[in-house]
Amino acid sequence: MLGIYLDNVRKVSPLIHNITNYVTVNDVANALLACGGSPIMADEPDDAEEITALCSGLNINIGTLNSRTIDAMFRAGRKAQDLGHTLLLDPVGAGASTLRTRTAISLMKALKFDVIRGNASEIKTLVLGSGTTHGVDADKADSVNGSNLAFMVKFVKDFSRSSGAVIALTGAIDLVADSERCYVIRNGRAEMGRITGTGCQLSGLMTAFVAANPDNKLEAAAASVCAMGLAGEVGYSHLQPHEGNSTYRNRIIDAICNMTGEILDEGAKYEVL
Repeated sequence: MLGIYLDNVRKVSPLIHNITNYVTVNDVANALLACGGSPIMADEPDDAEEITALCSGLNINIGTLNSRTIDAMFRAGRKAQDLGHTLLLDPVGAGASTLRTRTAISLMKALKFDVIRGNASEIKTLVLGSGTTHGVDADKADSVNGSNLAFMVKFVKDFSRSSGAVIALTGAIDLVADSERCYVIRNGRAEMGRITGTGCQLSGLMTAFVAANPDNKLEAAAASVCAMGLAGEVGYSHLQPHEGNSTYRNRIIDAICNMTGEILDEGAKYEVL
């Protein structure tokens, strides 16, 4: 049962530092507030270390890189690591450009992440050192499906073993794994892919879930994925015929806000392999 991990977020209300992309920063903040966390955003290098020292988790998202934010990521990351804070990497668009790929791999080499969360193409790029994406979206050839599920479960377990991080590979079927166990999660709606930032919101949520449950990182990360997918299902069910993806974004955040541990336990769809 995964609901306890959401309940713990609401009890602890972890302060999460997000160095994230400016396309989705407001939605990340609101999603964190909705789940019971507390967001703070600081990407100025001279500010980032001091801010991250106040927090219990750091979410690094490479979606809109520049030299200043890259410096802030490394400086804040080292500080968070020194303090034993939860550290998450979201390698947005790794494989789409040399800068993104190089930055993501350099961050992995320099820092010990608790969780790495990305789509199939991004995760594949981190493992192989190169790859292809469709913009910042996964290449269809990399998607998890029924025919390659066993292979992909082994793939994420192996990556977790080599990286030391919990690996969250998200898509139509989500995989959240350590070196021994993999949660195969089937919550969510395809329409969530039409909203910019659902993955970025999930990374913020996941950082909060893991920070509030440091002794159960795998389960906490899996719970956050189930919660986000379930919010997508609930939010979609509340849409009116004249409403579209802008309203859907708000419905998802509302569903997170109104979610309880009991609701999550009732709605989570997963198996452990």
